Amino acid sequence: MGNVEIKGNLVDVINEDIYKAVITLSDGVIVSIERDDSLPDGMDYIMQGLIDAHVHIESSMLTPAEFARIAVRHGVVGVVTDPHEIANVLGEPGVDFMIEDSKRVRFNFLFGTPSCVPATSFETSGAVLGPDAIERLMKREEVGVLSEMMNYVGVLNDDADVMAKIEIAKKYGKPIDGHAPALSGDGLAKYASAGISTDHECSTLQEAEEKIKKGMKILIREGSAARNFDALCPLIDMYPDDVMMCADDKHPDDLLDGYIDKMCAEAFKRGCGLLNVIKAGFLNAVKHYGIKHGKIKVGERAEFIILDENWKVKQTY
Repeated sequence: MGNVEIKGNLVDVINEDIYKAVITLSDGVIVSIERDDSLPDGMDYIMQGLIDAHVHIESSMLTPAEFARIAVRHGVVGVVTDPHEIANVLGEPGVDFMIEDSKRVRFNFLFGTPSCVPATSFETSGAVLGPDAIERLMKREEVGVLSEMMNYVGVLNDDADVMAKIEIAKKYGKPIDGHAPALSGDGLAKYASAGISTDHECSTLQEAEEKIKKGMKILIREGSAARNFDALCPLIDMYPDDVMMCADDKHPDDLLDGYIDKMCAEAFKRGCGLLNVIKAGFLNAVKHYGIKHGKIKVGERAEFIILDENWKVKQTY
């Protein structure tokens, strides 16, 4: 295969710069990036692909590989995924299936270990994941996070199993995701101090700001079941280093219609700064979770998207 040249406005979010450039690829690897101010105005934008910071792939009723096939159409090249739903039915073998199926495609899957299987003691589930199972899963290379700690009551009451799971995540140096709708005050302070670093359940700016001030990152959620984008969109400019985007649950028809790209486009339309939108759309998730996301630099494999000025994704490399 010969060299391929990609021309456009290169978005360098790390150095907060946008400039006209020519990227040359050879066999899928970036061999040169040349600034070229002589290129015409109005060209498409080249930027790193988008990341969903929290999703249950099972809600799409697709396997991970098929989910990825649709996600890349929307410029999404990676997800932080919590296989809670399949684990609630099948336990560890369900998580094993999701991880193995994901290996069939080139896509950035970062799996979480479901922290609350079953979700509550009142639930009849097909499996239980106790601390021993959590440790087995957290040892795996494909697993990078302890997924949403829904049992915030257990955290506040120092439940032995709950605290053991949190300590296992800390032992392996992996972040802990939260799930604490409307929690505030002293309870929130204790929840955050346990090492829980994110929340995707905020429904108001006031709630989100309180959690950010406690050191938590906020995931702005716009999925099929819960939608908080309208309320939380201002956070993108208010706290550009502390917010990410996620779907949480995405039904198949909604996935076809749009994904993180749709959230980014709407944020930009509402006047949010371009670089701040990009931070929320991929950079903050990459940093927080340590995702091995491709860099647009010489010597790296091509992993970027091309989109127009209205955030319509035209190509995903």
